[in-house]
Amino acid sequence: MITVDNLAVEFSGTTLFKDVNFVINENDKIALMGKNGAGKSTMMKIVAGAQTPTRGKVSCPKDTIIAYLPQHLLTEDDCTVIEEASKAFSQVFKMRDEIESLNKQLETRTDYESDAYMSIIEKVTELGDQYYALEEVNYDAEVEKALKGLGFKQSDFTRLTSQFSGGWRMRIELAKILLQKPDLILLDEPTNHIDIESVIWLEDFLVNKANAVMVISHDRAFIDNITNRTVEVTMGRIYDYKANYSHYLQLREDRRIHQVKAYQEQQKFIADNKVFIDRFKGTYSKTNQVTSRERMLEKLEIIEIDEVDNTSLKLRFPPAQRSGDYPVTVEGLTKKYDEHVVFSDANMSIKRGEKVSFVGRNGEGKSTMIKSILGEINFDGKCSLGHNVQVGYFAQNQAALLDNELTVFQTVDEVAKGDARTGIKNTLGRFMFKGDDIDKKVGVLSGGEKTRLAMVKLLLEPVNLLILDEPTNHLDLKSKDVLKEALLDFDGTLILVSHDRDFLQGLSEKVFEFKDKRVIEHFETIDAFLKRNRIDSLKAIDLN
Repeated sequence: MITVDNLAVEFSGTTLFKDVNFVINENDKIALMGKNGAGKSTMMKIVAGAQTPTRGKVSCPKDTIIAYLPQHLLTEDDCTVIEEASKAFSQVFKMRDEIESLNKQLETRTDYESDAYMSIIEKVTELGDQYYALEEVNYDAEVEKALKGLGFKQSDFTRLTSQFSGGWRMRIELAKILLQKPDLILLDEPTNHIDIESVIWLEDFLVNKANAVMVISHDRAFIDNITNRTVEVTMGRIYDYKANYSHYLQLREDRRIHQVKAYQEQQKFIADNKVFIDRFKGTYSKTNQVTSRERMLEKLEIIEIDEVDNTSLKLRFPPAQRSGDYPVTVEGLTKKYDEHVVFSDANMSIKRGEKVSFVGRNGEGKSTMIKSILGEINFDGKCSLGHNVQVGYFAQNQAALLDNELTVFQTVDEVAKGDARTGIKNTLGRFMFKGDDIDKKVGVLSGGEKTRLAMVKLLLEPVNLLILDEPTNHLDLKSKDVLKEALLDFDGTLILVSHDRDFLQGLSEKVFEFKDKRVIEHFETIDAFLKRNRIDSLKAIDLN
């Protein structure tokens, strides 16, 4: 059991939260929720011991293991993937090596009666009791299972971690955490950099193998599937619900309805008493009553209504000219780098107005196909855009491509053309950049703010073919909902790459699966594909 007592964080005269109390029990699976800036990540860092609160403390038993995966980190670059992942068992290996070293000393020493010899025996006995009390584990097999579950191939195990992107290094760190079997796992946006199959594996691990878990995530399906409790950080305090995210939303709405009713009743009570005070103030016979009511109002604790985040991403894709019947046609497309084949003999015809999804594990060629369609790379075969196609492309790293030295306004002003230039402030306002926000430099923006700004740039000119590669990373749940609604209303052609199942569901009518160097066309909705894919994935990955 981990106890959070009277936690408070204050800085620059502002209180982020105060008097926070809750307990994390052995098998709790907690979603830590709240709007951006409410203090979720700060709360998690404090529980992890990575940040000190202004007041209060976090208490836990002496041998409790708490493992923390922040949003951004890099592993070291001087070892292979399997060596880095095996560091999860470094304490066990250290104990084993020390026992072997001490036993060798005992074999060579002859001072059997000395204090030094007896000290070594005592140390070997103590370490042996700890080591042999551990559950018998095939550590190499456990490491391989975790790495494969998170998307690594056998051939990746001997590659240096320096050869992998930040997202893949994040997976290595996640594998290390899972292998330690900690008492509490803290995860801050763990699904941002992993594909659907890996998310499915992670879900099942957290539900069936992990002890306590606390997670911050904007992936609604993920948190609904793994959590049984929701802790909401709002207006400097917390609310604790024994419910998953979707049920919590209903309970929160019920709570706010009761708050509004109680607030209105209290305001009427206050108004009635003020009328009495104003009417009889100065009337000798009513002096005691007036004084009593004045004191009562002074001591009255005013009911607060939880704030509602009314700011939201309002997307409206501008109308574009009609494209040809087939905006994208691919025939016999093969792409390889030296001897490495990404995919071969791929074929696809995407009709005007179709919404399709590219799915598959990372590294199977989804982004490579997009680059082929855009003409950014060379390939064998045919790939062509149809008549009058106007492409809008949102890359997976689109936010990172922004110039950190420009302001928000300058970033948009650079690309705005014609009439769009006269309404830049209004456009930015629709994307939640208001007032002084437009003068902020891009470098100080959060990941979500940069993603929204990159989206503004995409929408300044009309397009009839939208290609979106992981557009929801760093977007909050409300922003994703509004983006999804806009895409449903988009009358052009959509190609979507995303690992966010909740975002994908209902959004595409055809699926192109990238798997085993092939591109497989599925004439089914993404919902049907994901349902079947979940079953197949769990059969393929041994979780026992």
